[in-house]
Amino acid sequence: MSEAPSLMPVADARARILDAMSTVSIESVSLAQARGRVLAKDILARVTQPPVAVSAMDGYAVRARDVAAVPATLTVIGEAPAGGAFEGDIGEGQAVRIFTGGPVPTGATAIVIQEDTERNQDQVTVLEAVTEGRFIRPAGLDFSAGDVGLEAGRTLTARDIALCAAMNVPWLRVRRKPRVAVLANGDELVMPGEAIGPNQIVSSNNVGLCALINASGGEAIDLGIAPDDADGLMAMAAGARGADLLVTIGGASVGDHDLIQSVLGEKGLEVDFWRIAMRPGKPLIFGHFGDVPMLGLPGNPVSALVCGLVFLKPAIAALLGANAPGLETRSAVLSGDLGQNDQRQDYLRATTTKDARGNLVVTPFGKQDSSMLSRLARADALILREPHAPAVKAGDAVDIIDLGPLGY
Repeated sequence: MSEAPSLMPVADARARILDAMSTVSIESVSLAQARGRVLAKDILARVTQPPVAVSAMDGYAVRARDVAAVPATLTVIGEAPAGGAFEGDIGEGQAVRIFTGGPVPTGATAIVIQEDTERNQDQVTVLEAVTEGRFIRPAGLDFSAGDVGLEAGRTLTARDIALCAAMNVPWLRVRRKPRVAVLANGDELVMPGEAIGPNQIVSSNNVGLCALINASGGEAIDLGIAPDDADGLMAMAAGARGADLLVTIGGASVGDHDLIQSVLGEKGLEVDFWRIAMRPGKPLIFGHFGDVPMLGLPGNPVSALVCGLVFLKPAIAALLGANAPGLETRSAVLSGDLGQNDQRQDYLRATTTKDARGNLVVTPFGKQDSSMLSRLARADALILREPHAPAVKAGDAVDIIDLGPLGY
């Protein structure tokens, strides 16, 4: 049976969701608090690194022309340790003992590494010739004061924080963490560890989505599980006031107990669109609950989490003003055949291996039921199949979303 023509393409749905996100405000954090945060302002170096020319090796600072012919014996006239300096000038036939990071004395044009020398009291014999500039790090080699070290929109890594410290920047202007309220819906749900009554199941979606929100740079606010009645749902949805985004789980379809649209619609929910041409995850809602953007995810566990990856994670990136809010794909080789796709974009749970030639090989699970969380947990990739994609054979290349780097 063909799908209804009203299903919205995934790309269109994601674009409309991202367009509706307003970048959150800015706050200052220390370097110790900055990993994983999104820069709101460019970082400018406050110092030059290195501030002067320094040695890249332990050895001797020399005039390169004095050691053009070797062996050459020079007189050692002092030392230049890291954190100290030799205050005089190097003249003809002279050398200064120098250590890594030590300032290069005036007159020196090269460093001879200590392994290429023989020392006898205040005399050093150079055994290998060096060219001018050898093993000298010039002032500003790494960066100069005023240089843009990091640009706004970047999600900060440990390497970035080390660079900020080197640039003498102790405080950073970052986007505050978007507050994302999560509301599950359904009398059949209980929280992990609670007593499970007849016809009830343990709620996994709110816990998993809160973890995804926090890992994506947001601040999850778990509103709990709303019952299948209008008053209870409205009372708990009120907890979304002040949030940057409301995420509901379940109640997004067309059954008698799917209350999100009918109940919240009476209290200000304006639906932009719903029903997406994707599998899993067709019954997805997007709109505004008052002035709060609302993303209504389906209740099936795999559907909710895949939609979280495809729509919620990029929405948080947009709220943060982060670069590249989309999902990157890479190519892999199929281990078996896949038939022609229908009009829904598929996200097939799969595992990857390497063949004898080092090629990335991807194998989809045979059963792709949207209730099977165990297979999503074991998957390390999603095979992305566009609507109406033709049949493909074993050995053909397909696009995948690599789940490992996403912390998903």
